[in-house]
Amino acid sequence: MDNVSGMLQGRTVMITGASGGIGAAAARLFAGEGASVVLMARRKDRLEVLAEEINAAGGRATSVPGDVRRPDDVARAVARAVEEFGSLDAAFNNAGWGSVGAVLHELDDSAYDMAMDVNVRGVWNCMREEIPVMLGQKDGGVVVNMSSVAGHSATGASAPYVAAKHAVLGLTRAAAAEYGDRGVRVNALTAGSTRTDLLEPYIANAPEVEAGMTRRAIQKRLADPHEIAQAALWLCSDRASFVTGGAIPVDGGWSAV
Repeated sequence: MDNVSGMLQGRTVMITGASGGIGAAAARLFAGEGASVVLMARRKDRLEVLAEEINAAGGRATSVPGDVRRPDDVARAVARAVEEFGSLDAAFNNAGWGSVGAVLHELDDSAYDMAMDVNVRGVWNCMREEIPVMLGQKDGGVVVNMSSVAGHSATGASAPYVAAKHAVLGLTRAAAAEYGDRGVRVNALTAGSTRTDLLEPYIANAPEVEAGMTRRAIQKRLADPHEIAQAALWLCSDRASFVTGGAIPVDGGWSAV
């Protein structure tokens, strides 16, 4: 992973939801592009194994187990980035939770609370800790929030998830407007259905679920986590220097038709 010409060479990037799926793919990719990565997720064992893998391959990684719903956990991860690597140049706020199946009136409050707390409050907690550090740096910083095609349309996912991902876009645009003239870019990814740990239980024994998730897309398949991570990499890099306030589709054409 010793890449002196990588897209993120010399940068420090915090990644939430990093113990699997898109977050883990981003951790490996960003480290391979020269970034020092700070990995946050609830699954401590998986997080530590990933950090060890990256370090053994010549990268730089540290793991900070925690829950994005808890402000103190997020603050601890941001502080670790600065203490261990000297800066926080970019953040990929990827942690999320969703469900499919039950319709709105059949859901209880716990489903609403979980979707809002992880997807919305989690992004809120992260930006409130990340942005002040970036504002204090000469070169500012970059934030990439994970939204979804459910951030602009009802997709068949649960109503609270659709509402939460709409809210992520609202937070992203508001933050982009507030900090754009202070050196901080803020964007979101509107990802299509992706083959992750969160999704696998729903599609393992129900081929019709996967078919429903891909039917509208131009590319009739689920995304690989690495494909979503590639888009996040671009947004975190200087190659996207004139991109802020964006909702970047990585959805196989789902939003085009």
